[in-house]
Amino acid sequence: MNEHLRNRRFPDAHSDVERARGIPDTPQTRSPTYQLAFNDSEFLCRDELRPVRLQLELLKTEMALEELGIESTIVLFGGARIPDPVNKDKAKTKTLAKLSKYYEEARKFAQLCTEKSMAANGCEDVIVTGGGPGVMEAGNRGAFDAGGKSISLNIVLPHEQAPNQYATPELCFNFHYFAIRKMHFLMRAKAIVVFPGGFGTLDELFESLTLIQTKRMDSIPVLLFGEDFWRGIINWEVLADAGTISHEDLNLFTFVETAEQAMVELKRCEAG
Repeated sequence: MNEHLRNRRFPDAHSDVERARGIPDTPQTRSPTYQLAFNDSEFLCRDELRPVRLQLELLKTEMALEELGIESTIVLFGGARIPDPVNKDKAKTKTLAKLSKYYEEARKFAQLCTEKSMAANGCEDVIVTGGGPGVMEAGNRGAFDAGGKSISLNIVLPHEQAPNQYATPELCFNFHYFAIRKMHFLMRAKAIVVFPGGFGTLDELFESLTLIQTKRMDSIPVLLFGEDFWRGIINWEVLADAGTISHEDLNLFTFVETAEQAMVELKRCEAG
């Protein structure tokens, strides 16, 4: 059926919401059962509606990115607790203060990526972060410094749930489900760049590596900033020697130290 005719024949959802507001106030119309189902937040938050909420979280972000023409992304993962070097004296530990250099490397890397993206059409290789503080803020900040846009995939948490000030407003999303959020991180990813971080960063890194290892997603570059940090917390060779992963799996990622080195590595990967 012609889309234009169909839209003319049936009222849209907004129209019915407005009409429903104008009905007489009676015991019947005040009943929760009388509310339009799609406009009833109590109904949508029921446990039985979880499958619908999962679909809505997947669709809302996907439709927005599609409408804004986002074609591909560079994923930036990293710790929320890593401070801007300007504030490293306020870090809770000496190690965090030392790791503050990666805030600056993340900012520079995102700036370089965004400048390259803008030199093309501005819709490819767009930086995407978790939208929070620390390394995530640095990624959005780098894109902002370059005069470009970046994507923020925030999630409701007891802490750190507000998006950072550098997040592009029309590309800032909020999630309830970690699983759907992680899908959106990877659906358009051309590369995954991981900075030092905690449980959340490790979760994101290992899920990405698992999907690539098992060929559930295409192989893409995975760059780990800070070889000393990563080798200090994960003994990759022990995993390979034990046979729990293959020695070839150690080729799924590459260590880098600086933004410039990361850009060279991505260019090398693009060249094949």
